[in-house]
Amino acid sequence: MTIRSARPEDADFIASTILSSMRGHRSRGWFDVALDWPQSNCLDFIARVATARAISMWHVSQFLVAEIDGKPVAALCAVPAANTGILAWRAIEEVGFATGLAASELEAIRQRGTYSRACWVQGGEGDWMIEHVATEPAYRGRGLVQALIARALQNGRAAGFARATISFLIGNDPAERAYAKAGFDLAEEKRDPSFEAIIGAPGFRMFARAI
Repeated sequence: MTIRSARPEDADFIASTILSSMRGHRSRGWFDVALDWPQSNCLDFIARVATARAISMWHVSQFLVAEIDGKPVAALCAVPAANTGILAWRAIEEVGFATGLAASELEAIRQRGTYSRACWVQGGEGDWMIEHVATEPAYRGRGLVQALIARALQNGRAAGFARATISFLIGNDPAERAYAKAGFDLAEEKRDPSFEAIIGAPGFRMFARAI
């Protein structure tokens, strides 16, 4: 296993990682709902966001990749928690306009995506945030997530952060076990009936730990 920073040529793999991690143990995630497109179109859009000029938590430069025999098989992003929402929307707007979406279509995406606001929890302005953790099914159980988290925590510590956070859908038991194993504990939980009606999970849990 090798852990490295993601590169622009990893954009398709990072897009798949983002889509999978947002779905968690459910069949739909934020991009599925907000874009409301077929999966192939969603993946193409996310890959463009991953290499946009606007640097968001979805950008390849924010990801670590685990490789086995030179093949990317797991990844996560690790970023300062401050301003993630603003930066994410800038990237969506950039790609939307570049691909010919009208302002009204972008507004529709924004409106469809607001369902998550009622129960989304993430770290505070001074936290190091780990998100979008996913491993290809055939490579699970090999310690890749633990190795990636360890490297992400090391990077956060080197950047001067004292606490790391990670959020996931309530009911995603494998994720919860993996993060607990990495030393994270429950810090906050939010539930919302409207969110559950759309996704099928009650809401989000946020785990945190000192680094």
